[in-house]
Parts: sequence; structure tokens; C-alpha cells
Amino acid sequence: MKFKTLVTAVCLLTMPFVVLAESPVSAESLVSKTQQEQKEQRAHNVQREAGFKHTEQTIQAQRDSLLAMREKLQSETEKLSDIFSKNEAELSTLEEQLRLDTGSLGELFGVVRQSAKDLNTEIETSVTSVDSAKYASVVNEIVEAKALPSMLQLTGLWQGMVEQITASGEIAPISLPYINGEGYKANIDAFRLGSFALVSDQGYVQWNSDRHVAKPYLKQPQKGPVLADLSTINQAGILPLIVDPSRGIMLEQLANTPSLKERLENGGVVGKVILGLLAIGGIIALFRGTKLFIIRQQIKGQLKQPQVPGNNPLGRVLSVFYDNKERYTEQGRSVEALELRLLETIVDEQQHLEKGLSMLKLLAALAPMLGLLGTVTGMIETFQVITQFGNGDPKVMAGGISMALITTVLGLVAAMPLLLAHNILSTQADTIRNILEKQGISLVAEQAEKVGTTA
Repeated sequence: MKFKTLVTAVCLLTMPFVVLAESPVSAESLVSKTQQEQKEQRAHNVQREAGFKHTEQTIQAQRDSLLAMREKLQSETEKLSDIFSKNEAELSTLEEQLRLDTGSLGELFGVVRQSAKDLNTEIETSVTSVDSAKYASVVNEIVEAKALPSMLQLTGLWQGMVEQITASGEIAPISLPYINGEGYKANIDAFRLGSFALVSDQGYVQWNSDRHVAKPYLKQPQKGPVLADLSTINQAGILPLIVDPSRGIMLEQLANTPSLKERLENGGVVGKVILGLLAIGGIIALFRGTKLFIIRQQIKGQLKQPQVPGNNPLGRVLSVFYDNKERYTEQGRSVEALELRLLETIVDEQQHLEKGLSMLKLLAALAPMLGLLGTVTGMIETFQVITQFGNGDPKVMAGGISMALITTVLGLVAAMPLLLAHNILSTQADTIRNILEKQGISLVAEQAEKVGTTA
């Protein structure tokens, strides 16, 4: 606006005075207009200056407010920094305490987890799982957990231990699934003997915890309990029982323990031959022993009545003496002839007394030799099996080795009683022969004395 006014003024000054003279009204109006514009301009400038001052005051107020806010924030920052340092120190202390506590809890968790594993094994392998496995799932959760167990899980572990301890001291009637030897499945009544065994009508039964079913043992112990026996215990009191403390291991091994019949069958053909020899030798020994015993009794009776010869070896010797002494004396024959006749009779009687003893001796000698034969045969069979299947599995070689050992044992077992019987019977025969010889010599001596006196 000022520039426009100045331009107008310059134009007016440079205009020819002729024009001014000719237009006096126009110049005055132009000056007036210019002055008016100047006033407006000044008013506008004043208004702008007032706006500027107001803006300056507003900005100054904002600056003062920001400075105050900055000071306040700096103060708060210092306070927070102090609090942070304090919290950091306290946090470091708490972290150290947490580390120590976590280590203790880690050890505790290891103990808890090991206890849970032991209890889980007990539940899975023991017969108490039939009716006392309420907390098995909680125990399994602790075993598989990767973090510290909760209080609920610890309580479940404790209750599971109490449950197993209580069940181990009970004789409880239960119903359980059972598969018999023919493969049929049914529910049967049984008794649980603590954590040791299950007893049914057939005796002890084996519990399969994986399939949750019971099956019979292949072999029962002698005088083992049955369901009726345990019912009597439940009603009347205490009854002695045969219990497997190994919880079924010994009962399983009982099936692998062969009976005497099975052992004899393992001896094969050679073992049967040895047993046959033992039976024959036993019959001979029994028969000859009875015969010799009867003869000894007859001889004892004959010694009490020597004048009346009987039907026994001594009686036959006396008969020979009485029948021949007068004849030999009348014919003038020497006493030596009578002695020889008596000796002949004694030798005949000795042959009858020792009849069968040589067979016993032969059988006693053959038995260990046959046992050795069975041993060699069994080892040959073992080596053949090794050649075919190798020696990786000892069970493959068990048959031949069993045959070798069984035949050896059978041979020795057969030889010893046969030798003992032969010795006893030989002693008895020798005793009887000595009695006959003594009596014969006595008779000859008596006759020799009579002959000498007569001469």
C-alpha cells in the first residue's frame, strides 16, 4: 500500500503544471484518498503488531510451560532412576535367592520323579494294579512331566503310595478277567495276597499288567493254596500258605524246573537202557538177598539140631557126612576122601549161593560205560547242532548237553547201588560158605579123631 502511494505521489509531482491548473478537484481527492489509505495502513499495522505480540506471548507461555514440564520430567527421571537402581539391586538379590531355591526344588523334583518312577513300576508290575491303581494316571503325569509338579500332583503321589502300602497288607477278594489254557476268556473270582500273588480255584494265576488279564502258571507248587483255602482264612483266621516272595518269578521258573520223569526222558534211549539194567539188577539183588537171608535163617536152625539134616546147605553137607562116614570107615578109606567129598558138596553149595552175583557185577560195570556212551552221543548231537545253527543261542545246544549229563548221572546212579548190592550179597555168601567150611572141617576132624582112636 505504501509503494502504491509513493508511486502516485511521484506521478503527481512530475505532471505538468498545466494539467494541475486544468484539474484542481482531482488532485485534492487523490491526496485525501492517499491519506485515508495511510490511516488504514497504520491501523492494519497496529493490528498486526498486536497479533504478533499476542503470538509472542503465547509462544513464551508455551516455552515456559515446556521448560517447567522438562524440569518436572527431569526430576521424575532422577526419581525413577533411583527407583530403578534400587529395584535392580533387589532384583539381583531375588534372582540369586531364586537360583538357590530353584536348585533345591530341582533336587526335590528329581527325588519326586524317581519316587514316581518307582511307584509307577510297582503299579505296573504288581498284582495290586488289579483293584488298587486309582492314582496311576497322576503318577504317570509326574513321570512324564518336564516342569515342577503341582501340589495336586504331589498329593496324588502321596495318596498313591498310601494306596499301595495299604493294598500290600490285604487279602482281598476280587473279580478279574482270566484266560484259561484253551484260550477262553472269562471273569473269575480270586483272592489277592497283598502285592505278592493272585489265587483262584486252580491255584496261583499270573497277572499280565500290559493286557490286564490273568493266565494260569504252567506248573503249580506242591500244596499250593486255592480259593477255598483263602475263603477259610477270611472266615476263620490264619492258615499257613506257600507264597512266592519274588512276586511270580519263582513260580515262572518252577515251570522250567523239570520233574524226575522229564529228566529221565532227556536221557534218551541210552538212559532207558541204563534204567533197564538197574531194574534187572535190582530184581536179581532183591531175589538173591531174600534167598540168602532165608538160607542163613535155615542154617541157624540147623546148627541147633545138627543130628537132623534139613533141606538147606548145611543140612546137605551133614547128610553127605552121615551117609558116607560109616561106609568110608568100613572100607578102610582115609579121612581125606571124606574131606574131599565134603569139599565137593561145599563147592556145589557155594555155586548156588553165588548164583546171580556175577551178573550184578557185570551190570554194575556196564552202567557207567553206557553213561559214558550217552555222554559221547549227546556231545556229538551238540556239535551237530552247533554246525547247523552256530553257538549264538545256548538253548539250541541244551538238548544234547542235557542228554550227555543225564546219561552220565544215570550210569553212576545205577552202578553205585548195584556195586553195593553185589558187595553185600557177596559178603553174605562168603559168610555162609565160611560156616559150611567150618562145619565140614569140624566134622572131618571129629571123624579123624575117631579113626585114630580105633586104630
